[in-house]
Amino acid sequence: MIWYTALVLAVAGERLAELVVALRNSRWALARGGVETGRAHYPAMVALHTALLVGCLVEVRLAERPFMPLFGWAMVAAVLAAQGLRWWCIRTLGPRWNTRVIVVPGLPLVTGGPYGLLRHPNYVAVAAEGLALPLVHGAWVTAVLFTVLNSALMTVRVRCEEAALTAAPTADVAA
Repeated sequence: MIWYTALVLAVAGERLAELVVALRNSRWALARGGVETGRAHYPAMVALHTALLVGCLVEVRLAERPFMPLFGWAMVAAVLAAQGLRWWCIRTLGPRWNTRVIVVPGLPLVTGGPYGLLRHPNYVAVAAEGLALPLVHGAWVTAVLFTVLNSALMTVRVRCEEAALTAAPTADVAA
């Protein structure tokens, strides 16, 4: 359980690093006329992601979930792959990446990196991590609850992003 706690805390640390990047990028975008939308769903997103981390630890401890090595290590690999995809997204979007929906008018839609393969690759990373992290140590209730609630939240979030991107005037040059 100690190493699993360390893994969950490492993911929490990664999330804090994301927030630092997002804050810096928010300042960059707003200084360039960026427009934020979707503020109403943001607190729910923060609460859900926090609950995922807490749920992983609480369920494993209270329900005495076992670590099943073959499955558990496969889930660790999935968590690491999700982190890799997330940071690929962050690197590809550069200062345009954010945990909030902030669109700078006049910038072209990014179509490089993982965005050349998927419209919203960061959410694939979130979904994979939200399923795999609890399952590393058998916390299947947390995995199911996060997946169901995250699916509902992502429906709102993707609609919000699509509307914001559609409403913003863009340059003719592809990124």
